Amino acid sequence: MGLPEYEVYALRYGVMDRRVADNFLNRAAVDGHDGPMPLDFFLWAIVGDGRTVVVDTGFGDLVAERRARRMIRHPVAMLEALGIDAAVVPDVIITHLHYDHAGNLDRFPAATFHIQDAEMAFATGRCMCHGVLRHTFEVEDVVQMVRHVYAGRVRFHDGDAELAPGITLHRIGGHTAGLQSVRVHTARGWVVLASDAAHYYANLDGNPFPLVHDVAAMLEGHRRLKEMAPTPAHVVPGHDPLVLARYPRHPAAPDDIACLHLAPAAR
Repeated sequence: MGLPEYEVYALRYGVMDRRVADNFLNRAAVDGHDGPMPLDFFLWAIVGDGRTVVVDTGFGDLVAERRARRMIRHPVAMLEALGIDAAVVPDVIITHLHYDHAGNLDRFPAATFHIQDAEMAFATGRCMCHGVLRHTFEVEDVVQMVRHVYAGRVRFHDGDAELAPGITLHRIGGHTAGLQSVRVHTARGWVVLASDAAHYYANLDGNPFPLVHDVAAMLEGHRRLKEMAPTPAHVVPGHDPLVLARYPRHPAAPDDIACLHLAPAAR
């Protein structure tokens, strides 16, 4: 019997303005080509085989206001547009604990949270003594995750793991010490949700995003993402507006939900 074929959705819940040079570690490589290059905020939903899995939980209204991020629609409301009730979701994968991926944890009261050992150690250890590393974390989100650990609601993973047939987790690191990407089996083959292992498609061409814990691990992560996918078109970066431009839209929110299990438009 073959693997289940899931539907996979990218849900854009916010956006912020950036410029080309802001999005690449090697700024010299884009000198003369600077211009607007906005960043979209996504979470993802995996549906099929009687299972619903949410990947990341976005940020809430207070964080959006404090960090001057433009929220299009609250992440929980985005899920509702797909008919997903956050209150009953059984499994939530947290790719990493940055503010835009691990907020709203209290809105998933039935969930088991899946996270890498290395990510929790990173977010609660000595690295957080350094402002440049901790400024992308919200302490209340991290504390909430610790509370979930004590409540028995966190499943830790150490490297690659299978969450369910056709859904696998892969520690990539680089952006944070314990960032994990997610691979999902669909009708078009394995789709790789990179999350922040690659913010943009263009980062995969050898010029990483500048917010990085370990540059070598990030570059190796780009190689791994490509190895896990049948073609480059099966790798989905974590923040690129081109995701919504390339993939068919879902009728429930055609401006903000992309169907990643369907083939993207030819480039």
